[in-house]
Amino acid sequence: MSEPIAAGFSPGATDDVDEARSLSQDAWRSLRKSTMFWVSVGLIGVFVLMAIWPSLFTQTDPTFGDINNVRAKPNADAWFGTDTQGYDIFARTIYGARASIIVGLAASLTTLLLGGVIGVLAGFYGGWLDALFSRVTDIFYAIPLILGGILFMASFPNGANSNYFVVVGKVVLVLTVFGWTTIARLMRSSVLQVKPNEYVLAARALGASPWRIIKSHILPNALAPAIVVATINLGVFIVVEATLSFLGIGLTPPAISWGVAISDALVAVRTYPHILLFPSLFLSLAVLAFILLGDAVRDAFDPKSR
Repeated sequence: MSEPIAAGFSPGATDDVDEARSLSQDAWRSLRKSTMFWVSVGLIGVFVLMAIWPSLFTQTDPTFGDINNVRAKPNADAWFGTDTQGYDIFARTIYGARASIIVGLAASLTTLLLGGVIGVLAGFYGGWLDALFSRVTDIFYAIPLILGGILFMASFPNGANSNYFVVVGKVVLVLTVFGWTTIARLMRSSVLQVKPNEYVLAARALGASPWRIIKSHILPNALAPAIVVATINLGVFIVVEATLSFLGIGLTPPAISWGVAISDALVAVRTYPHILLFPSLFLSLAVLAFILLGDAVRDAFDPKSR
């Protein structure tokens, strides 16, 4: 005689129960369904490809200026026209992606690393170390990013023959020095939320070292908000780089960037607006793509949005 089946239970019910998933797996499932995520990834993929392999898009030398073909309007030979020095605007726009993307990615990674380390140490150890890091963070947080960049770059200007990577490195350095505070504050608050959890207390009781606790229990559960903010900051850093280059104290020739192109275009913007249009358009699309990516990642990691 078969045993009765409990009310409300069916033999196949366990098949309908989803397996337990981590926060990152759950976020990835959400991202795969997001149109905004795939649009931003597509745009970013194009810009990264432009930065890595610009010759795939154009065979024109961006440093060649034809003085007999200055300020030409868009045509079959020069799709975006030429600028005030006879440079092909399309080639300059394609090659300009490299500096802007490098600065944005490098600054985002360095601020995430520096701010993350400071935030984790302050939140985990507390006491005088927390007080010291918090006061230092408050000092740097009070300095606006643009103003700090202007003061730094004006105090240490680029020379006429400065190496390309030195020029880019200085911009990354100034963005890191004045841009890490938001990540540090966020990481500190995340660590303070994670530290009282039972699995952290259990690891302490079992004699785990502070480094093992941080690596195995604190970071995996506190890092997600910082990654989201770092993704959004990437677009902000590209804008700041363009602003500093526009003012003539960021990336300077022979470096090619969208900010430099926008600065050069202001001389004839009223009579030849196409010189300003295309670098500005690509800059806006790049910033928009990273902001959309940051918004999509933020929504995926936020349980309240699902």
